[in-house]
Amino acid sequence: MDSFDALWAELEPIGRYAGTGGYRRFVLSPAELECREWFVSTAQARGLDVETDRNGNLWAWWVPTGVDASQPALVVGSHLDSVPDGGAYDGPLGVVSAFAALDAMRSAAVVPTRPVAVVAFADEEGARFGIACAGSRLMTGALSADKARGLVDRSGRTMAEVMTSLGLDPNELGPEPERVARIGQFVELHVEQGKALVDLDAAVGVAESIWPHGRYRFTFCGTADHAGTTRMADRHDPMLAYARTALGADAAARASDSRATFGRLEVEPNGTNAVPSTVRAWLDARAADEATLDELVGRISREASGAAEGNGTTVELTVESTTPLLSFDVPLRDAVAASVARASAGGGVPILPTAAGHDAGILTDAGVPSAMLFVRNPTGISHSPVEHADPDDCHAGVDALAAVLTDLAR
Repeated sequence: MDSFDALWAELEPIGRYAGTGGYRRFVLSPAELECREWFVSTAQARGLDVETDRNGNLWAWWVPTGVDASQPALVVGSHLDSVPDGGAYDGPLGVVSAFAALDAMRSAAVVPTRPVAVVAFADEEGARFGIACAGSRLMTGALSADKARGLVDRSGRTMAEVMTSLGLDPNELGPEPERVARIGQFVELHVEQGKALVDLDAAVGVAESIWPHGRYRFTFCGTADHAGTTRMADRHDPMLAYARTALGADAAARASDSRATFGRLEVEPNGTNAVPSTVRAWLDARAADEATLDELVGRISREASGAAEGNGTTVELTVESTTPLLSFDVPLRDAVAASVARASAGGGVPILPTAAGHDAGILTDAGVPSAMLFVRNPTGISHSPVEHADPDDCHAGVDALAAVLTDLAR
């Protein structure tokens, strides 16, 4: 596994923040742009044809001599960006493993009979502009170009402004139906975000489905005032309405075995000795089925309205993005599982649902047959600097992915 280890050593240091040990590879930031340069140089070193599509997704094409380039392609990859202070493996493990799997195929003299591409989708985490899987959503038409151009980062800059400052044309953003139609099958390898594989004592698993999920912005508005002179009875404090909503969300999620997380806040005027005037809070909500998710978000919304009304504040709910229940293509899933079993000397292959969103889910929703492999995470922790996968499990993931691609490429 010299190929994987060498590639991992090149990519791993990029974008790591010394203060936390986590990664800050936000889309179109210097660190993320450096990751893109790594992708291009890695592909070119292997003689692959590299292109960047109109939505910032990176493609590296392997079309052997004599292969019809117009055939439906086998595409493999993941993403390179991160959440704030995220882990090393979420996304990059899939891209590095894709290149390493191609190296393994070439070493075994495997020659595909159809085009093969490695892809790195742009802005999968949505950490900068708020929409997860923005690159794949734009490509498939699930996110409109106008909405994307107007998205605002935490410094107040729109996506269009950031792109323009880097010499990129935001008017190029938009759906690419011909590119989507060219993808015959998509396979994404990812570190497991949970520890089912630990409990099952398996290094690699295969995905069954992705829970429905969404991102929702609650804007609570009240009256700014002096923290010392304003009596408690006279306050219209949106922070209290938010706090009660957050507690209600926790209770609602626990009651329905769902997930509800307020992970981001913006407070105005954000002064220690000032009663806030505005609190913006972003909710990430997920559930095993769409009816449960709708009920969960509805209950949290009602909690927010009641909390706001109770202390003379207001609340507005904005749905930023939603993704339905996504079940992966069963014939492809079963073929992938069979290949993984062969690579693991016939051992059992766990088939798992996941509550985490992925570009593979966006492509599935667009009608592209897609599948996912998971590599064991010894602690189950993700979106954190302590996210981890053992080297032996990473190598097992490459072996499994190479077996999958070998079978599918023929």
